[in-house]
Amino acid sequence: MSQPAGLFRSDLAFSTGNGEWETPQDFFDKLNAEFHFDLDVCATPQNAKCATYFTREQDGLRMPWAPHRAFCNPPYGDPEQPCKRICTKKRCVKRGHHTSVYIPGIIDWMAKSRREAQQGALVVCLVPSRTDTRWWHREIMGHAEIRFVEGRLRFGGAGHNNPAPFPSAVVIYRPPAGGTQPACRL
Repeated sequence: MSQPAGLFRSDLAFSTGNGEWETPQDFFDKLNAEFHFDLDVCATPQNAKCATYFTREQDGLRMPWAPHRAFCNPPYGDPEQPCKRICTKKRCVKRGHHTSVYIPGIIDWMAKSRREAQQGALVVCLVPSRTDTRWWHREIMGHAEIRFVEGRLRFGGAGHNNPAPFPSAVVIYRPPAGGTQPACRL
């Protein structure tokens, strides 16, 4: 059994094994008051934060985001390459099946966010503050505004309301001068 390519990873990001954790509404509301989002690029009908959103089936990695004011709380895991014929990956054994397709990870979402800002979108991402990772240095450092979140967020949805096991950051990719701008600037 293989898992289709798409937005979400159910086996990564949290020790509970659930990668589809809803952004805390009060936290989103504060960001939305500043940025006035009109697109949630990585959502389900149950956790979408904007009236317009992309689901797993629509695949936000393939859709254009510009000229929107986009919110992105991506899956936090690493990408996964398709399995070889004889696969012994621990994560395949754990989930009980192999994958025959590439499964995007957080680096794919951050690269897409950066590209879409260059095309005129304002993109605000809620991500784990993993400043030691390749994706952080490659896609965020020198390309975006970074705001570190004090304390640990409490993610909701799917019966979870525990503090995240990691610190979080808000990463803001702004379009080039003359493009879509946020209503309030720091």
